[in-house]
Amino acid sequence: MVSCYSFENSNSMTKPRTSYICQSCGYAVSKWMGKCPDCGAWNSIAEEPVRSSGSSDRPGAGISGSSAATAFHEVSSQEHVRFSSGLLEFDRVLGGGIVPGSLVLLGGDPGIGKSTLLLQAAELMQRDGKRLLYVSGEESEKQIKMRGDRLGIRPSHLFLLTETCLERILETIDAVQPAVIILDSVQTVFSEKLGSAPGSISQVREVATQFLLLSKQRSISAFLIGHITKDGALAGPKSLEHIVDTVLYFEGERYHSHRIVRTVKNRFGAANELGVFEMTNEGLIPVDNPSKLFLAERPAGAAGSVVIGCVEGSRPILVELQALVSGTNYASPRRMAAGVDPNRVSLLLAMLDKRLGLHLGGSDVYVNVAGGLTVDEPAADLGIVASIVSSYRNRAIAPDRVIFGEVGLTGEVRSTSQTPLRIREAASMGFKQCILPHNSLPKPEHQPDIELIPVRSVQESMEVLFD
Repeated sequence: MVSCYSFENSNSMTKPRTSYICQSCGYAVSKWMGKCPDCGAWNSIAEEPVRSSGSSDRPGAGISGSSAATAFHEVSSQEHVRFSSGLLEFDRVLGGGIVPGSLVLLGGDPGIGKSTLLLQAAELMQRDGKRLLYVSGEESEKQIKMRGDRLGIRPSHLFLLTETCLERILETIDAVQPAVIILDSVQTVFSEKLGSAPGSISQVREVATQFLLLSKQRSISAFLIGHITKDGALAGPKSLEHIVDTVLYFEGERYHSHRIVRTVKNRFGAANELGVFEMTNEGLIPVDNPSKLFLAERPAGAAGSVVIGCVEGSRPILVELQALVSGTNYASPRRMAAGVDPNRVSLLLAMLDKRLGLHLGGSDVYVNVAGGLTVDEPAADLGIVASIVSSYRNRAIAPDRVIFGEVGLTGEVRSTSQTPLRIREAASMGFKQCILPHNSLPKPEHQPDIELIPVRSVQESMEVLFD
């Protein structure tokens, strides 16, 4: 009797299955480790319960509402048109407006203005009669109301919900029937069907998947606000960025008044689009002319300062690039870069040493993009080289010149894309000369009222600038 009781009791009290999952990348291992073998993160592996295959609560129908396959020619084209968020810069980064049934992920540092931006957009969208639901897991309804009063908004079709349980949020959505949902934030929401803590890999993936099915099946546009890690990446699994349709990053320096929204992924438009806002007491105000904003405080006649023509997505922007070359008293000179890739600066310094005989081994080199903007395209190479040479020789570059072009390790200046956009932006800002790659010279009928100086090598460009 005793042995029989012990056997039956052991079967009825089966230990739940668990797995050790990295909270940074989602990699699963059979036992705890101090360092993730996949992404290399330390102390990121946590124990989580494993859901059995029989306990899955996923619906039988797919995203489209049907589990049957459909021939390609039988699928009707989507006739839904985009609708505006009310903020032109926000519409730009979304690809021209909000697509019904889209799932957008917005990430950024704490306090940068993510909730403020979406609350302003919600107030403008509800003016067209759309019902919106703002779900907050971090603030109370009175706190959201205080922010709305400070911004001076009085929405009548905006509903507030302070809830962190996914099942209760879905019940409220069924009752309100909104056209747009804002979830602040995805890391605070949890599902009762999972035993792990909010913000874990399994919880974030489950919440994002449920909102994906909801937005696709009911054509509800959903905005998910995500946390940012200390490394500047979105917190949670990398699969979170694969689930959503659009990924936006909210950037900006704490001591600058402007904020930048950058598109990293967009299934309905071009990636790398850029939207610029100015933070004021009345909220975020769109900036129509970013070039004027970034060049407003440019010093005249300063050595090491140059204006470069950049393109972010489909928008041309002129920014000031500064360099400072000074002697050092240490054996190893310092190399620092802000706003550009430090590795790219090191390659260009090696090229200057070999091709131009510019020996900078005994000098500290600092490169900075004024205004806090990050420029990651190769077209900024020629501007980086020009600013370094200008500071090294202590000779200023003419303030009415714009420079852009990619530089190779042999000293050649390579062609860049979207050259007419850069030239037209420089001409509209009043610049008189533009130094560009020879192979990027546009056709004569497309040239605006600005002098174009094509160059083939770094040596030739330095002769044009300083001789």
